[in-house]
Amino acid sequence: MDYLNSLEKPHAVFIPYPAQGHINPMLKLAKLFHFRGFHITFVNTEYNHKRLLKARGSNSLDGLPDFCFETIPDGLPPSDADATQDIPTLTFSIRDTFFFPFLRLLTKLNESASAGFLPKVSCIVSDSTTTWISVKAADQLGIPTVSFWTVSASTFNCFAHIPHLIDRGLIPLKDKSCLTNGYLDKKLEWIPCLKNVRLRDLPSFFNSTEPNDLDSKITDFVREAMVMTTKATAVIINTFSELEQDVVSSLSTMFPKLYTIGPVHLLADQVIKKHLESIGSNLWKEEAECMQWLDTKQPNSVVYVNYGSITVMTPDQLTEFAWGLANSKKPFLWIIRPDLVNGSSDILSSEFENEIKERGLITGWCPQEQVLSHPSIGGFLTHCGWNSTIESMTQGVPLVCWPFYGDQQTNCRFACTEWGIGIEIDTNVKRGEVETLVNELMEGDKGKAVKANVMEWKKKAEQAVRPDGSSSMNLDKLIEEVLLKARHDSEFMIHPPEL
Repeated sequence: MDYLNSLEKPHAVFIPYPAQGHINPMLKLAKLFHFRGFHITFVNTEYNHKRLLKARGSNSLDGLPDFCFETIPDGLPPSDADATQDIPTLTFSIRDTFFFPFLRLLTKLNESASAGFLPKVSCIVSDSTTTWISVKAADQLGIPTVSFWTVSASTFNCFAHIPHLIDRGLIPLKDKSCLTNGYLDKKLEWIPCLKNVRLRDLPSFFNSTEPNDLDSKITDFVREAMVMTTKATAVIINTFSELEQDVVSSLSTMFPKLYTIGPVHLLADQVIKKHLESIGSNLWKEEAECMQWLDTKQPNSVVYVNYGSITVMTPDQLTEFAWGLANSKKPFLWIIRPDLVNGSSDILSSEFENEIKERGLITGWCPQEQVLSHPSIGGFLTHCGWNSTIESMTQGVPLVCWPFYGDQQTNCRFACTEWGIGIEIDTNVKRGEVETLVNELMEGDKGKAVKANVMEWKKKAEQAVRPDGSSSMNLDKLIEEVLLKARHDSEFMIHPPEL
């Protein structure tokens, strides 16, 4: 797209949920829109804006004249912590406080547009959990809004059926005995494309045991987000059609303007290396030495270990993982972020450190996409967040899955059973099982099978993001047929041609 005047550009405002796993794909999507001719305003919370500047440098968010960053408060008390905020507390705070600061920001942007400094806001791209904010604001401005779900289509399908699960009395659970008496092994034969899925494979907060407990409130919040998603102009999911074709087809009957445009990071990689490469989204400082360390290792020899940005484990779980990795005798790169352990993470003994000398590297954070693409990486011990799952898939790296919360249980189920790219480890982690599964993944028959499967999915993902691939074409359709068409129609209504 070639716009002669920057003020004639369409102007998209992006508002992610303020957590690492949501900001990453949203920023990639914003860069894709920018590459296709949009002026971009990317909205972070004040808390995350400070963390980004701390992690990446004081000028890291200066952006470009047509790719700008703005901030709004998250409604929580000010903090200088370098940690993920408590997710439930953050979620309910943005639900209750985000709208008016966001609307004021949109008003400020349009006032700048009236003064001739930037284009008028023409659409809003919001995270799934901020869709209600964007829909309400877009209605007031008379512009389209896109709801971006940073989960798999299978998880989105689970969310779409929350009312049916409640109506059938399956959630919330009747009492705590349902967690241990086999009730969670009940299969959901009636949900389209989830016929072999058990209750325990659904997002973890579905397993609430009280109508008003925290998990139940999160479930209600997601249900409300789904209702608002039906009011969005379009819905996009970070997956590719070939991976979840049946699920996508089923969802399209409920959401006619649904587009799969993933893997977003792979789609963006085609243009970002030459375009906005310097603008990143990691909230912790990346430790660059890990890449040099990987350069010293043999191909497919290293186990990469990372539990994402929100997982919190006990000191005992950390110890079991540590000795399981040590006893496997495999080289490993282990990311232990500052807030990973509930309590002090400084509990690994000198005996352990001596055992892994020259063989293991532990660091606080890393550029994950670069790590997964490194030829030395042979396997990934992961919490199975969706970003990690699909990033690993696109690099042909098989998984050992230890899901912690939210959609991670669902991702684990599909990764290990439907797509055949991973091996699940028991929630009650023990060092012996860690050792066994790591060795199986790296050199066993099961490991060879999942490696072959993930390489096939890697090829299909690469095909999806080619110019004639399903995801590339879906992104073009979204922009041309929904966003730009809506902008043209709006301008036509305001300035009809002279007769």
